[in-house]
Amino acid sequence: MLRYAARRVLEMVPTTLGILLVAFVLFNVVGGSPAAVVLGKNATAESIAAFNHKWGYDRPVLEQFVRFVGDVCRGDFGYSIENNEPVVDVLARGVGPSLSLTVPILILGTAIALALAMASAAFRGRFVDRTILFASTAFMSVNYVVWVLAGQFFLSYKAGLFPVWGYRGASYLALPVAIGVLSSLGADVRFFRTAILDELYKPYVLTARAKGLSPAATMVRHVLRNALVPIVTYVSLSIPWLFSGSLLLESFFGIPGLGSVSIEAIHSSDMAVVRTLVVLGALLYQFVNLAADLLYAALDPRVRVGER
Repeated sequence: MLRYAARRVLEMVPTTLGILLVAFVLFNVVGGSPAAVVLGKNATAESIAAFNHKWGYDRPVLEQFVRFVGDVCRGDFGYSIENNEPVVDVLARGVGPSLSLTVPILILGTAIALALAMASAAFRGRFVDRTILFASTAFMSVNYVVWVLAGQFFLSYKAGLFPVWGYRGASYLALPVAIGVLSSLGADVRFFRTAILDELYKPYVLTARAKGLSPAATMVRHVLRNALVPIVTYVSLSIPWLFSGSLLLESFFGIPGLGSVSIEAIHSSDMAVVRTLVVLGALLYQFVNLAADLLYAALDPRVRVGER
């Protein structure tokens, strides 16, 4: 297991360098002069030259890239000109609100969807299954924005159950978290149900039942363990989306997370912040894939066959 994990970590090195190279080329070469973007079209040649010298953009491109990689390895993502402070400090203010929104959505959504999918698969073709499938299809048919507007209008404005705007405590997160869970619940339940049904009628399940194992124990101890491999893949692909996908919820509910930071950075042409968000989003995919691969190896030893 350790050899397998070490090999997967080493495989990330060239991909990570590729990510940094693409980000550097997009923001430092293809995008034109950062000085022109920050200072505007009316900037003088002297001010552009002074800007480039101050931030090192007048140095050779290879030297700039090496310096950029070194800074990222040290956790230095540059300086936000718009906020007049390091990019790390700008992002640090948004990480907490974003995580307090997206982590509950991920955990609650996955747990509820998995429980419903197991119930649906266990009672396949019966009333419980048909009811869950009907509700899942209905949830999938409702647009994400409709969930937001309906929740704000009926639950916040009309009923007064939740605050409409702001970030001052758990009560301000309850409605956006509920909307985030409900909006993805339909697709999650249907996928999880399919993964469970793919395992439910395999020979090892029939053997376990023939030996007298109860249906509930068979579902939890055998079926669920093997069905978790595709489910882990599905969930892992949604984690990076939560990093950027909370943008809509944050915008509608006034939550000062990374979504707000992204919008402000784009509007103000704060390229250091935008570049950092792009790099961190790509690196997040890397680490999520690594975690998923390690979970595969833990759930199914056959995954580790190639480590010999």
